[in-house]
Amino acid sequence: MSLLQTTLQRIQPVDEVVLAQTQTRLDNKTKPLGSLGRLEEFARRLVAISGQPLPDLSRKVIFTFAADHGITEEGVSLYPREVTAQMVLNFLNGGAGVNVLARHAGAEVRVVDVGVDHDFGDCPGLIQAKVARGTRNFAKGPAMSREELEAALAVGIGLAERCKAEGIGLVGTGEMGIGNTSPSSAIIAAIGGLSPEQVTHRGTGIGDDALRVKVKAIKNGLELNHPDPADPLDVLQKVGGLEIAAIAGLVLGCAANRIPVVADGFISTAGALIASELHPAVRDYLFAAHESVEVGHRFMLERIGIRPILHLDLRLGEGTGAALSMPLLEAGVKILAEMATFEQAGVTGH
Repeated sequence: MSLLQTTLQRIQPVDEVVLAQTQTRLDNKTKPLGSLGRLEEFARRLVAISGQPLPDLSRKVIFTFAADHGITEEGVSLYPREVTAQMVLNFLNGGAGVNVLARHAGAEVRVVDVGVDHDFGDCPGLIQAKVARGTRNFAKGPAMSREELEAALAVGIGLAERCKAEGIGLVGTGEMGIGNTSPSSAIIAAIGGLSPEQVTHRGTGIGDDALRVKVKAIKNGLELNHPDPADPLDVLQKVGGLEIAAIAGLVLGCAANRIPVVADGFISTAGALIASELHPAVRDYLFAAHESVEVGHRFMLERIGIRPILHLDLRLGEGTGAALSMPLLEAGVKILAEMATFEQAGVTGH
């Protein structure tokens, strides 16, 4: 049995009884019923996910997966693909947006090379898990082989297993890869039965002419490859990305290990979408950090059935939204841990 199959078999829905019991605990706190809104949702879900009455979220990690994309040959991005490798070095030096916001949230950033078209050599701090030097141009054929797909999924699953061993309480997803909004748009178009025009946006900030080129490239790729919407792995292999596959693996591995995972924006949610299509209970373990400006993101969130935590008009990726949302998830647990009950405070209850 493959690693993917064994991982999928380990994923179980969260316990509805635990969710209800946790809500009862929240209802006994010194507040009107439901008055802390989604913080209460976060608290009860985190308890049900972890199986612990007071989940320990003190150790938080954001994985930023980096990979290149052959579709950039079609002129779909404002920046050259060399920027992917340059940004990896920026992450490692602590100078990127995700580094700043992760420090703010008390989270660690771990950078993973799963498919960058660059030889980093001996690069301290980089998790070297390169499957290939980028995907192939999916406008001219499949983005990757089945072997490459399975290897990238295994990277993510393995990192989740390591998190379990280390006692990591909360995981966030992030990515870096010039051109990666194109495979993300192609994935939701294929799975959701949507047109590329409906789900394709400006990515790094391309103009109208480049947007038309991008839509045409995605349309050509879908028509050429005929990804099967009923087979998420077929979609991922034909029009996806190596970092998207690794994120899918990470999300699956976190669900199998009962670790809550926060998907960042459009590209991260493409990976989470693949994971949720492979196993419906994945959504129980998944939090959506925010709703991206990228128009296809909303369709992904609706398909999975999860609500974004934040609406901040973000479109950077890297894991920035995941970092911003982590303190709100922690806040829900702190309500459970630190807020007095009516009995403790001597307040007349409901």
